[in-house]
Amino acid sequence: MTERLEYQPSNEVEHEEHWVAVSDLMGGLMMVFLLISVIYLVQLEIQTRKIKDVAVLYDRLRTQLYQDLKTEFEEDLPRWGAEVSRDLSFRFYNTEVLFAHGSDDIKPAFRDILDDFFPRYVGIIMSDKYREDILEVRIEGHTSSDWGSANDHDIAYIKNMALSQARTRTTLAYLLDLPSVMSDKPWLTEHVTANGLSSSKVVYREDGEEDGVRSRRVEFRLRTDAESRIATILDVL
Repeated sequence: MTERLEYQPSNEVEHEEHWVAVSDLMGGLMMVFLLISVIYLVQLEIQTRKIKDVAVLYDRLRTQLYQDLKTEFEEDLPRWGAEVSRDLSFRFYNTEVLFAHGSDDIKPAFRDILDDFFPRYVGIIMSDKYREDILEVRIEGHTSSDWGSANDHDIAYIKNMALSQARTRTTLAYLLDLPSVMSDKPWLTEHVTANGLSSSKVVYREDGEEDGVRSRRVEFRLRTDAESRIATILDVL
């Protein structure tokens, strides 16, 4: 009887087939990771372009809004003791006409300024060109770091905080009661806020010393929704 011979694969062949399977698997995984990386980079590029587009639009908005404010109030600024900056802040720094010393009572001269300023200011920011992009109108009260007899910095800061907050609340209440903006009150109560900042942002002279006079000021500062748009884009990255 003829003996049947069966083929027995060598260990070398088994190892070769094993490594071929592993290499195929690794190759497939690499392609998957490569595809994921490409998709991520494409999405990142799209989001980066969106952020750049928002930044460009914001810069144009800020530039145009600054120009409109400057054109409207340029002749009034010197006599009001005020200035408008490219960061969209409108500052009243003539301490003599703002408030009584250590008080939140608005002086008659500042009331007259607000009567003239605020309706025109609202007319610009609430125009069709800007109103959808305005996130907040901040009325900010600022003081110097000094508080009469208070020698302790912390005590002076807290007392100035209370004073600055009281002054901005008084200013806001006065503005909301102006007959000339009554029809705009729903929008104003949603967007205008009062913020007392004490001496957290004092003004310094060129020699590095605090400018106490210019530190005591009232600012109207605009915030647009550019920041929130960028934050929304970043959230999906």
